[in-house]
Amino acid sequence: MKRFTCDELVELITAYLDGALDRPERAGFEAHAATCADCARQLDQFRETVRALRELPPERKLSDGTRDRLMSAFRARRHRG
Repeated sequence: MKRFTCDELVELITAYLDGALDRPERAGFEAHAATCADCARQLDQFRETVRALRELPPERKLSDGTRDRLMSAFRARRHRG
């Protein structure tokens, strides 16, 4: 099982939620999140954000372009620290 740092876990949250991690990666991700309160909180916040966005009426959902710009900004901010 791979052991993850907090930074690695943050990088993989979307892949984890999309079910895109292989079994060893998923196990390592879950083990880290189970023992790191900060990462568990980030995972919960990300899940809540996804849930909230899914509950918006169709006319209120983000356009693909807006979603892409937000995700790019999120990734850039994460890399800056």
